[in-house]
Amino acid sequence: MQGGTMRNTLLNMLATLMWVLTACAEVVPVQNFDLEKMTGKWFTAGFASNAQWFVNHKASMKMGTATLTPTEGGDIDLSYTTLNADGSCWRMTHLAKKTDTPGRFTFHSQVWNNDNDMRIVDAVYDEYALVHTVKTKEGVSQVLNKLYTRSPEASDDLKQKFTQFSLDTGILSDNIAFFPRNGMRQGPCSYFSLCLKGFITTSISVF
Repeated sequence: MQGGTMRNTLLNMLATLMWVLTACAEVVPVQNFDLEKMTGKWFTAGFASNAQWFVNHKASMKMGTATLTPTEGGDIDLSYTTLNADGSCWRMTHLAKKTDTPGRFTFHSQVWNNDNDMRIVDAVYDEYALVHTVKTKEGVSQVLNKLYTRSPEASDDLKQKFTQFSLDTGILSDNIAFFPRNGMRQGPCSYFSLCLKGFITTSISVF
């Protein structure tokens, strides 16, 4: 047990060092970003992060969906719904404000009390989008990469693209996950269902 704990500690320290080194290299949003084409439902096919909440719970997480809606001012309404352990729904929304850089948005999460710098770094709008977010709380920053897909099936090539991007942004290979389908097509949580078996989802900073 002690050996495993020490190994995990060293890996997390290494991951932090890798993030510090890669943070100096600016992650640039996709060229010719088209906000309107980001509209609609996306499946959350993959997540990648060295954050401890993700390391602890990635094995029980399942595919869900997120809905993105542009505003007239060029911001994005981000809507999520989570399936709680008791089968009830927990919904959350963010208004991601546009910046001077197309494809880059910022928002503050009142739920998790963190600041989020979100960038759409690659997109084929009718197929997939790679989303890179730096989450900062009390001076500590962590990266969360997301793979959004229009279809619940992500190709091997797309998984490889997401994996390589995550490695390039300092994520450990063990902390890159592709989610199984949750099997929910109808019901109150059908448009976003992130299942954490035996765990109350409102206690972790997923978004």
